[in-house]
Amino acid sequence: MGLFNKIKNMFSNKQEETELINENVDLEEAKKENVKAEKREETKVKVYEKGLTKTRNTFVSSLINLTNKYARINEEYFEELEEILIMADIGVNTVMEFMDRLRDRVNKEKITDPNLLKEVIVDELFIIYVNDDILESKIKYASSGPTVLLFVGVNGVGKTTTIAKLANKMVDSGKKVLLVAGDTFRAGATKQLEEWATRVGASFVGKEEGADPAAVVFDGIKKAKEENYDVVFIDTAGRLQNKVNLMKELEKINRVITREIPDAPHETLLVIDATTGQNGISQAKSFKEITNITGIVLTKLDGTAKGGIVLAIKDEVNIPVKYIGFGETKDDLQAFDIEDYIYGLFKDMM
Repeated sequence: MGLFNKIKNMFSNKQEETELINENVDLEEAKKENVKAEKREETKVKVYEKGLTKTRNTFVSSLINLTNKYARINEEYFEELEEILIMADIGVNTVMEFMDRLRDRVNKEKITDPNLLKEVIVDELFIIYVNDDILESKIKYASSGPTVLLFVGVNGVGKTTTIAKLANKMVDSGKKVLLVAGDTFRAGATKQLEEWATRVGASFVGKEEGADPAAVVFDGIKKAKEENYDVVFIDTAGRLQNKVNLMKELEKINRVITREIPDAPHETLLVIDATTGQNGISQAKSFKEITNITGIVLTKLDGTAKGGIVLAIKDEVNIPVKYIGFGETKDDLQAFDIEDYIYGLFKDMM
């Protein structure tokens, strides 16, 4: 079954009851756990649906209008489809690759009806993201000792609030969490992170404005090891306009972390504001040059009609999107799921 049909039936079919092999498992408890899991999945899907409304209203309505406009697929159809995809911020290079694949399938499968092409469009966009690569979207946790998550990104992208939301999720799951204010350059950054730590129930390490970021990080890692913290979140400065200084600063921070915990940082997450469009892609390329980015957190996706940037990020920088943000509440930050994303994007075409 193609992805189109899979997501079409994703939530309309009742989930088959799990076969219980172990006779000691209590059936009622298992059913309760299944119900909880289904509710969590339903909530996550609704967040994707709501968060991608602006993109869906613009993108999908354009696709539907295009389908209604043409009785048969021809070159004019392809040209208009190409323009729609580019306007969704999927990225020119990604769109060119996609159009080549689409033309090839149309020719091979002798598709002439635009209505029959929508399933192919959904499948091919999914394939472009996966593209035979195994992009790990889950957080890599340490096998023992604290897991260190280093956050980078320019000022204004929502880095501090992203740290707070993710820290809140981990605190809620029972983890002992520490926030470290490594951004000593931006006025008020340390105080802001400290306030968030108090709100979400995490501990905090920071120094005065202008202090050496690496020294703050050292204190944080030392505390995390001595007091057996599960997860350490490290905020950093976002002065991308001075790449040389930023690179030196991040190199120094990384050296301190690795010296104290040899396999850390376990993740270096780049936070990007989706509303900046292709500028976000440029930021990803720039940060990739100066440090080892393991994943991307894409914020404010609900505020743009160009949600196709997710596909462009994968194609142009080949870094997995690990979390996706749709708003201000803690539940609006979701672990990225490509199938939920495609469903949220194309729901109105089902």
